[in-house]
Amino acid sequence: MSSAPPTSPLLVAEGLGKAFPTAGGPRQRLQALLRLIVGRPIGRSWAVRDVSFTIRPGESMGIIGENGAGKSTLLKLLVGVLSPSGGMLDRHASIGALLELGAGFDIERSGRENIALSAGLMGWSAADIRAREAEILEFADIGEHIDAPVKHYSSGMVVRLGFAIIAAVRPQLLITDEVLAVGDESFQKKCIRWIESYLADGGTLLLVSHSMYHVQKLCKHALWLHGGKVEAYGEVFDVTQAYLAYHERKSAREQRVEGPRGSSELFEVTRAALDGEGGETPHTMAQPGRLDVEVDIYTPDAQVPQLCLGIERADGTAVFNTSSEIDGAQAERMNAGTVRYRLQIDLGALLPGHYVMHFHPMDPEAIRLFDPFSRALVIRGASRQYGLLDLPRSWS
Repeated sequence: MSSAPPTSPLLVAEGLGKAFPTAGGPRQRLQALLRLIVGRPIGRSWAVRDVSFTIRPGESMGIIGENGAGKSTLLKLLVGVLSPSGGMLDRHASIGALLELGAGFDIERSGRENIALSAGLMGWSAADIRAREAEILEFADIGEHIDAPVKHYSSGMVVRLGFAIIAAVRPQLLITDEVLAVGDESFQKKCIRWIESYLADGGTLLLVSHSMYHVQKLCKHALWLHGGKVEAYGEVFDVTQAYLAYHERKSAREQRVEGPRGSSELFEVTRAALDGEGGETPHTMAQPGRLDVEVDIYTPDAQVPQLCLGIERADGTAVFNTSSEIDGAQAERMNAGTVRYRLQIDLGALLPGHYVMHFHPMDPEAIRLFDPFSRALVIRGASRQYGLLDLPRSWS
């Protein structure tokens, strides 16, 4: 491992990938071995593929994704536990890693003995270990269990000891895998306070977590893995909001029950423009504010249809609904077969996230709904609040 100037990247991954043999049972493994011996290829499955990113000193990045997305495999590549099957990985940092529970510990030895082993592997001298042991024991706070074999520890105790060692070492790059999901709440808070202090002092963090709250709180950037590949990489709020919206849409698909729908033979929305943008692609607003909407409806005769519009979160949660009939709005006749509704909606109260706007043509009496026209709406912004609305408030 080579050293690098402070402003140079600590870690660079380009096209990084890892493939594992697909052989399952003993017979398949034997066949795969024979194929390797004679120089023939074997079947492989990519757990991680074509992953690229750069980590510089002082940065913090969250790695997110569903179970099986490749997060843990990627971390093992980054710390050198696994060798890549493709791509390039360049490391220029001392790395402290908290991966699987108990990884790196000799479970037959006591916690105190494992402190000496782990610290020694990180380059500490015997004098360093003696000088910092009290600090590690205080942080871990596992009492008399420190002299018991690690195999008798609970998962929370293992994480306490591992994190305490990392906290004492203060590596240039800290890599953690769901460490904040294990242990009691008080220890989680202690870990978060330490990580915040570590980052404030110029530390660099790679955090794997299913908690978008912790990712947003501790990280500036995020990498979303989906099926072993990079789905999104960038500013933490953009990536985590896209990831949450993906789950909302997934949940909505799983729960959706198709109901009866009206026929679109009579009235039909032919165009819905958001801030002048037509088509069917998602419309993005950097900050919630006024949204200008124009909706064209086909009508086969002199009848003037009504318009019903609704806003839903991506998971199908209703946000708002109204209609031209409720608001007393009038359509503009564009030509013999088209009427247009224009309106402005103040979306300032909506929290950042992914939404869908539905536009339903209705008969002139506002009784019958016809097939909707939908547009995705993305509201971007750095907000750690959850829910739908940012309600006005004041603290005393």
